[in-house]
Amino acid sequence: MSADARSYLSAALDIMQKRSLTRHEVDWAHLRNEAFSQASGAQEPADTYRAIQSAVNLLHDGHSSFFDPKQVAELEAPVETFEGLRGRSLEGRFGYVSLPGVQGAKQSYEQYVQRGRRAVAAADRSQPCGWVVDLRRNRGGNMWPMLAVVAPLLGDGEVGASVDADGRRFVWTIKDGSPRYDGKSFGWSGVDAVTTSDPPVAVLTSGATASAGEAVVVAFRGRPDTRFLGESTSGVPTGNQPHRLSDGAVLNLTEVMGADRTGRTYDAPIPPDEELLTARRTVGTSQDRVLAAAKNWLADQPACQ
Repeated sequence: MSADARSYLSAALDIMQKRSLTRHEVDWAHLRNEAFSQASGAQEPADTYRAIQSAVNLLHDGHSSFFDPKQVAELEAPVETFEGLRGRSLEGRFGYVSLPGVQGAKQSYEQYVQRGRRAVAAADRSQPCGWVVDLRRNRGGNMWPMLAVVAPLLGDGEVGASVDADGRRFVWTIKDGSPRYDGKSFGWSGVDAVTTSDPPVAVLTSGATASAGEAVVVAFRGRPDTRFLGESTSGVPTGNQPHRLSDGAVLNLTEVMGADRTGRTYDAPIPPDEELLTARRTVGTSQDRVLAAAKNWLADQPACQ
């Protein structure tokens, strides 16, 4: 193995050992031996990619990943269409907002927040007494634009946290409609409050709700007058941090698990309060059993009487 390849592989393994959520559960001597054995004879950083991917798999967190420079360029390309991002009134009584996942460049996040907030405002024109937040097609990406859209429904204050392997907490808060991470603002402020303050909210989930989509679920967990309907989520309500390596490849490492506002942590599928199968072809139609159950629950809440 060349010195460059050895240094590159060592740097990636060092990041894993220092930052991984499962770092206290891994046999690092074994993992490193396996990685260097697999990369034997490597001359260029790219020759170590397979060994790094294998090491990622040995972390057993189900969420970390490794992207080569070409894949990174594709992931970071600007996205201008957000299929499924919409808001509307249901029967003139309830607000409905559907949040898909979002991944891409910073400008993509800005557009997502703008369009998402317009969708919420459109649904709020009928002065709904309660809301449906549909996360059934949200496969993840970046949680912060999503929280910026639903901030008026979450309400100001602490809505969750990230917890690392040593138990350190990094708090998620909403202030003036803007999400903040451990006090850091993302700049998305100035959103209008919804007509009904602290409305009841029905959150819809499915087995496709994953990663950052699950983080939004966690942010609603423990919120008063909130009910979860549908299916258990995918099972990766954990947080990843990208680490760019010297040649532009990215080690996307799982470093924290989500915690709701009550302090409960999540690192597995999140079950709903009311389990109902999501038939993909009926989502959003008059045959949508999950949406029907959500409307029935909202109709029974005091705010909607």
